[in-house]
Amino acid sequence: NEPTIRPRRVFANRSLTLENIKCYGFDMDYTMAMYKSPDYESLGFELIRDRMVSVGYPHELLRYTYDPSFPTRGLVIDTTYGNLLKVDSNGNILVCSHGFCFLKGEDINNYYPNKFIQRDDTDRFYILNTLFNLSETYLYTCLVDFFTRCTRYTNLLKGFQHGDLLMSYRSMFQDVRDAMDFIHDTGTLKERTIKNLDKYVIKDSNLPVLLTRLKVVAKVFLATNSDYSYTKAIMKYLLENNAKPGSPKQSWRSFFDLIVVDTRKPLFFGEGTVLRQVDTDTGKLRIGTYTGDLQHGTVYSGGSSDIICDLLDVKGKDILYVGDHIFGDILKSKKRQGWKTFLVVPELNIELKVWDQKKNKSLFEELKRLDVFLAEIYKHLDSGSSECPDIDAVQTRMKVLTYRMDMSYGQMGSLLRSGARQTLFASQLMRYADLYSSTCMNLLHYPFNYLFMAPPVLVKEEHVKMLLNNLLDTDEGDCLHLCLYKGFVAAMTCLLYKKKRTYCST
Repeated sequence: NEPTIRPRRVFANRSLTLENIKCYGFDMDYTMAMYKSPDYESLGFELIRDRMVSVGYPHELLRYTYDPSFPTRGLVIDTTYGNLLKVDSNGNILVCSHGFCFLKGEDINNYYPNKFIQRDDTDRFYILNTLFNLSETYLYTCLVDFFTRCTRYTNLLKGFQHGDLLMSYRSMFQDVRDAMDFIHDTGTLKERTIKNLDKYVIKDSNLPVLLTRLKVVAKVFLATNSDYSYTKAIMKYLLENNAKPGSPKQSWRSFFDLIVVDTRKPLFFGEGTVLRQVDTDTGKLRIGTYTGDLQHGTVYSGGSSDIICDLLDVKGKDILYVGDHIFGDILKSKKRQGWKTFLVVPELNIELKVWDQKKNKSLFEELKRLDVFLAEIYKHLDSGSSECPDIDAVQTRMKVLTYRMDMSYGQMGSLLRSGARQTLFASQLMRYADLYSSTCMNLLHYPFNYLFMAPPVLVKEEHVKMLLNNLLDTDEGDCLHLCLYKGFVAAMTCLLYKKKRTYCST
C-alpha cells in the first residue's frame, strides 16, 4: 500500500552508498529529539508573546493563540514592509501576506515590482529556515495584524505611529528576534520542556536500536548547539529511559563515540570556537583548550568540524551528517566541509499524506495538462507570427487550481511547492541534501550497505514509472521490491548484474 510505505522512505537527491560511510553525525533538536507539534510550537509562541508584553507591547496581544495551519518553514519576512513572503529559488513571489491579509495581483506589485525580491539582501529579508522559527513567524504576523487593525495606531508604509511614537516593521522584527533569543538564552523554553518531557518530546523506542546498529558498522557522534545540562536531560529521556523490555540499561553517552555540545552552528563548520572539556558531574566547563586525543566517555564543548574529523580520524567525505536546519546543519556542512548530508523534514509526512489524496493528484495532473495545452498553442508560432492567442481563461484556471492545491496544505500552502512551482525551501533541499526523510529513524528500514540512487535528471518521472512497470512484468522483476523512490537506475543495476539484492524500505 503506497501511502503506508512513503512515510518510511529515505529519498535521494544524489547517489550515496551507505557502505562507504564510516561516520554518522547527528544534531539533537528536531533530529534525534523530535518535538510534538503543535504543542511545542505553541509553547514557544506563548513564551515569546508573554515576553513581548513584558517589555511594553500591548496586553491585547495575549488574546492571540498559536494556529498551526498558518506558518510553514522557508518563508521570508520583509522587515521593511512587514510582509510574509513565500518565494521560489530566484526570488519570484508565490504568496504574500500582510498580517493575516493575503495580497493579490496589483497589491503585490505595489510593494514588489514584477513580484520579485532580491532575497540575497539579508539585511532586509530574513529567511525562516528552522522549525524553531515557526512560533516567531506566527507572532510577527500577529503583531502586524494587531497594529494594522487597531484604531489607536496610524498605518504608515513602513510601520505605525501613535502620537510621538514611531514603530517600524524592522524594529518590531528585531524585538521578536530578541524575545526569541531571550527564551533560549535564559533557558526558559528548555526548563518548561524538561518539566514536561512526555508532553513535548516524542519517545521512540527504536532510537537506541538505530544507534546500537550504527555503532557496529561506523563511528557515531552527536553535535548540538544545546548546552550539556539540557542535552543530558533529553538524551537520558530518549535513550536510558527508553530501553525495550529485557534490554540491558546503558548510559546515554555510551551510544556515541564523541559528544560535542555548545557547537554554535553554523560557526562550527567554519572557524569554530575553543574546544573545552565538560565536567559530566557538574556540567561546568574545564579551563583551557583541549588538545589531546579522543577520550572515551568525554563530553566536549565548542570546537569545529575540523576537530571532529581529527578526533575521530575520518575525512569529510566519509561522514553522513543528519540535521534539520537547512542552513546551519546541511548547507554549511556540505559547502564548507564536503560532508554527506541527510536533512530531516518532519513536515514530509503531512506533505505526502495530502499529496496522496486523489483530489490533489487530479488537480496537479490538470495543471500539467494545461501547461502542455499552452505549449501546443505556441508550438507553430515564431518571431514572424502576428497571431496573439487568447490564454486568459487558461491562466485563470491555472491560478484557481494552484490555490485549491495550496489550501489543502494550510494557509501558506505546501512547504515544497506552489502549484507546479518549487519553493525556495524545496530548491535548497534538492541542492544541499544528499538524502532526506521525515525522520532519521527511517534509516532502520535500509541495510547499511544500501545504495541510494538519485533519479536521472534527464529522464521524466512518467518515463521512469513506465520503465519500472515494464520491468515488473518480467521474470527478473520478482527479485525487486521497488519501493525505492524513482529507483530506475537501481533496478537496472540489479537486473544487469543479476544481484538478488532487495531494494525495499519496508
